[in-house]
Amino acid sequence: MHPKTIALQERTHTFFVKVVRLCEQLPQNIRTLKIQEQLVDSAGGTDSNYGSACRARSKAEFIAKMGTAVEEADESLRWLRALLALGCGNKEETQLLIGEADQLTAIFVASRKTAERHLEEQNRRIKEAHQATRRR
Repeated sequence: MHPKTIALQERTHTFFVKVVRLCEQLPQNIRTLKIQEQLVDSAGGTDSNYGSACRARSKAEFIAKMGTAVEEADESLRWLRALLALGCGNKEETQLLIGEADQLTAIFVASRKTAERHLEEQNRRIKEAHQATRRR
């Protein structure tokens, strides 16, 4: 596996762990219980879906898994922003996690777009080769 892939896997896992730790420190009240549950799920989904994308069996599967990772990272970003707006949890840690969720979302979007472009190019070359063969 490529070193950048391994580094990003470690980064998504660290993000998940830090989110869990943040949530463990939240006050247990009506404002935070649902957010906490959703945030842990989406941060875990960010980590697990990126990991799944790295083990994809095809470019199409990679693109689909990256799409889910984008959604999960973006959802995490929104829950973290909600915590910040409500004044719940450690403000500095929440802001750092907001930045990380935003960066992960951007990385995943760019990666998915690159993979989509490569798949389109591959499909175009296959189509052109097939057409060239039919003309002979």
